Order: sequence, then structure tokens, then C-alpha cells
Amino acid sequence: MSDSIEASGASTPPTQPRGMRPLLFLPVAIFLAVAALFAVRLGSGDPSRVPSVLIGRPAPSFALPPLEGSPLPGLSSADLAKGQVTVLNVWASWCAPCRIEHPLLMELARDPAVKVVGLNYKDRPDAAQRFLATLGNPFSALGADENGRAAIEWGVYGVPETFVVGPDGTVRHKHVGPLTPEGMADFRAKIRAASGPPR
Repeated sequence: MSDSIEASGASTPPTQPRGMRPLLFLPVAIFLAVAALFAVRLGSGDPSRVPSVLIGRPAPSFALPPLEGSPLPGLSSADLAKGQVTVLNVWASWCAPCRIEHPLLMELARDPAVKVVGLNYKDRPDAAQRFLATLGNPFSALGADENGRAAIEWGVYGVPETFVVGPDGTVRHKHVGPLTPEGMADFRAKIRAASGPPR
């Protein structure tokens, strides 16, 4: 009988050893575990408390031209070390959360203990000018970061982001996302703390 099977050309497919089957699912299991880990880490914590390697260090070196058509001066790292606490806000006219936080920047700009400056990120000058004409201008200086290079130096993830810089030009705090009325007491505390020596 076995001679007739061999003669007909039929053969049984090779079988894999039973120990090899679970190994086939190992890459899929690893991928699913890593994806689950990323999902948990991204969904947990407060995104406004993203740590920055700049905290406690001098502000990155940069020099930005003024926004085209604006009467405000441009912005450079030298402007941040003139003996006063500075709040540097990274914003753009196309950014909806920037519009939401803007009244808080206007309020902050009325405080004589702090200087508010802006870094306009990858924006059209005419759109940025319209934004400020409509909502008000809290900035004493405004640099145009048309290619986004200065924002990269600051480690910006996206707009808006706001930095508190001490009187000596040392970055003291980074806030990711829009400023909110609920968080302003804490943010003002960071500004007060920045007026003292770095810790």
C-alpha cells in the first residue's frame, strides 16, 4: 500500500515541531505589549508638566527678527537676561488654544514685575498681525520664527508653550499647552519663584 502512495506522487506536508508554533506569535505579542505601554504612558499624567532639559540652564542662544510690519522689536537670548523675570510665550495665529489663553497673557502683561515676550511660530506675518489687532498685544518684544528653528532649540513640542526665564536668563519653568484660569495661581507662583536665585 505504501508503494502505491509513493508511486502516485502524493506526499504528506512537512510538519513543524510543536515547540516552534508559539514562537510564531512572539513578534505579534511583543508589538501588542509595546503598543499598550505607549497608550498607557500617553494617556497618563499632566501634559503641561513635561520635563525640559533646559530647566536650570541658560536660555538657548537665538536672535529673531521682528514680525514683519510690527512696531515691536525682535527677540534674542540677550533680551532674556536683563534683570527681570520674563515670560516667553510660543504662539501662532492658526493655533486655537493660543486664542483661548490670550486673555491670560494680556492680564499677565499688566504686572510690572514681569516682562511678556512672544515667539511667533511658523506663522504668516499678516495673520499674526490680525490676531494681535483683534485680541490685543501683550508682548513687549516679538520674534518671528518663520522656519521653526528657534522653537526647536527651546525644545517646543507644539504651540502654545510658555517659559518662565529668571532675571539672569536661566530657564526656570516650562508650561506645555494653553495657560488656564485654573492654573494661573500656580503659574504666578512659578514667576515669583523665578525672581530669586536658581535652586
